Parts: sequence; structure tokens; C-alpha cells
Amino acid sequence: MNIKTMIAAAAASLLAISGVSAQEPQFVSIGTGGITGVYYPTGGAICRLVNKDRKEHGIRCSVESTGGSIYNINTIKAGELEFGVAQSDWQYHAYNGSSRFEGQQFENLRAVFSVHPEPITILARRDSGIDNITDVIGKRFNIGNDGSGTLATWEVIEEAMGWSRDDLALAAKMKSAETGSALCDNKIDGYFWAVGHPSALTHETIASCDAKIVSAVAPEIDALVAERPYYRKTAIPGGMYPDNPDDVPTFGVGATFVTSADVPEEHVYLVAKAVLGNLEDFRRLHPAFANLKAEEMISDGLSAPLHPGAIRAYQELGLME
Repeated sequence: MNIKTMIAAAAASLLAISGVSAQEPQFVSIGTGGITGVYYPTGGAICRLVNKDRKEHGIRCSVESTGGSIYNINTIKAGELEFGVAQSDWQYHAYNGSSRFEGQQFENLRAVFSVHPEPITILARRDSGIDNITDVIGKRFNIGNDGSGTLATWEVIEEAMGWSRDDLALAAKMKSAETGSALCDNKIDGYFWAVGHPSALTHETIASCDAKIVSAVAPEIDALVAERPYYRKTAIPGGMYPDNPDDVPTFGVGATFVTSADVPEEHVYLVAKAVLGNLEDFRRLHPAFANLKAEEMISDGLSAPLHPGAIRAYQELGLME
């Protein structure tokens, strides 16, 4: 046996002994949102469970901080992301070609599971005169950055309330990570977003300056919730944040995890099974996940069809027939 043959044989033996696979690793990316929100840690929690067994399945999961729901959906459609977190309303609109997705229907959008509820959360300076959503008229208010689900949701609220953009003294378009400091520096009077609670940015804003959470209650909001299946009335629990002792009535959507029909079934299967098959571990990875129930995660807020890989995982886990 010559030296090259001996080296090759030794290398093969080492691979066999160590159990290392020669299979090339495959990568999947999750689009999330700003790092101060809940979407980013949601993606991180999912990847943590997927990557735990990456030596067995060969899939390596990574997280990208992005502009939010609409960016994630469009980037999945373009084939530049495999997965993304998106508000339930924008999943609905993307799949049905309505609202911001009129003429740009994403028929290949597929649902994987739903995650935490996302109440519409309005933060305002206590000296701003904003006590309810109806009070933002004439104020300096952040409505969300371009490409975000926040801005798109503001446009829905604006239409429902019969407002125009000129009704605001300033319609700021900052990313969520910029809003807390802007509020505390008196550059804006308030901001809003749909977010799971507790949220780091909400806590940081309230702890850093004299800010409060205000309600989103109006007859127009009642009508909006009644006519759109992806909205629901809810409340932000009192006592969750400093000096905000009372429940704050509002409405909201839900965070959902989506992909494309073009993403391989095996990849979606592995991701879905990693989360729903380890739900107790997932719940412990963020306070917003504490009350998640498997039966609700595979159905609530999902307007697009489930990806076949997700169905396979849920059938194996006994969650579906």
C-alpha cells in the first residue's frame, strides 16, 4: 500500500470513528425585525432549536435583522430568505393579493406555525396629551419605517379612522430601534407598533423617560376588528411595565412563521419539528412564548396553506391526522 492510499484509508477510518458526515452543510435564513423587538429573538429561538441537532440533519439556521413583516414576505418571494416572521394580517394580504399586495399576490406563500399575540402598542410621553389612539391627531408620531408591517398597519388605521397623513404634525418613519430614544429626547410625542409582551423596547422606553402605554379604543377600531378575521380585541396586561398598573385595551394581530412552497419539504419539516417537538424548551426561550399551545400554533392566524413539510412534522408529532 503506497503512502497516499494509507493516508486516505486513515482519514476514512477517522471519519467513521468520529461519526462526522461528509455531507455538505445546508443553510437556511430567517428574516425577523429590529433587534429590540420580539421578532429577532423569535428567529433566534427557532434557530437555537434547529441548530441543536445540526450534526444529525446537516441544516444550519441563521437569523437576519430586517425591516419587518412585508420585507420578509417579499424577500422570501424573491428566494433570498427561506423563512420569515410576519404579522398575521400581512400573511393574509400577501396570500390573497389584497391591501399592499394588490397586484402582487404571493400564491406560493406557505404557513409553518403561529407564534405570540401582538397587541397594537402605543407609547406616548405623559406630557403629550395622548391618552388614546384618537389623540394622536396633531401630534408628532412615528408611523413605522418603509417596508415594515408597522407602516402598513398605520395605513390601515389611517383609512379606518378617516385620517390623512397631514393630520399629524409630524409623520416620522423611524425603525423601531430608534423610537424609544426619539420619544425620550422629545423628538416625537408617541410611537406605535404591534409587538409581543413583554418587549425590551417598551420596557426601556418607560424606564428611560416619563412615558406610558395608551389605549386603542374607538368605534372605528371596533368596526375594523369586526370586518377583518386576522384582528382581535386584546389588552396589554397591567403591571408588566413600571408605572403602568392597569390593563390597556387595544386590538392586535399575531406573529406567524412563514416560508415558500419552493423551500424543500425536508427543510421545513426539520424546522417545524424542532420547534413543535420541543415546545417546552421553546416556551422558556422568551417570556412572550410562555402560554403558547401547540394546537393553536398550527392553526390560529394562518391564512396561507400549511407547507407540506410542516404537515408531515405535525402528523408525526400527533398534532394532526
